[in-house]
Amino acid sequence: MNKRIDYAKVSPEGFKAFGGVYAYLQKSDLSKQLVYLVYLRVSQINGCAYCIDMHSRDLLKSGIAVDKLLLVPVWRDAGEVFNARERSALAWAETVTRVAETGVPDADYEAAASEFSDKELADLTYAIGLMNAFNRFGISFRSIPTAVAKA
Repeated sequence: MNKRIDYAKVSPEGFKAFGGVYAYLQKSDLSKQLVYLVYLRVSQINGCAYCIDMHSRDLLKSGIAVDKLLLVPVWRDAGEVFNARERSALAWAETVTRVAETGVPDADYEAAASEFSDKELADLTYAIGLMNAFNRFGISFRSIPTAVAKA
């Protein structure tokens, strides 16, 4: 895989605007580990190797157990490895990321709204939208994952 362009370098103002949303989310009431789980799951759905690599590393740095990290793609079958809030966030991430397929049904919204306050749900959806955008940059411009760069 060859990197196409460094979008952050050639369009720094655009990158800075997205960075502002990222910085806001870091200060939101959502835990960083929860946000990183959502970033990882969205990136897995979209197939963005760069973001999967980055957010797996973020989660490991945050102290997530390796066993839990490995089960993110199959979180529905992981029993109590993920708590109710994490399961709700992951379900919301999946339905919102697959919006063209799901239409984000009322039942999915109601399930998420029962676990998160309105503000938390809005912030969670910002996180999902942001990661979907970054995945499109990473995939389109062939961002090189750290693991590949080290190899």
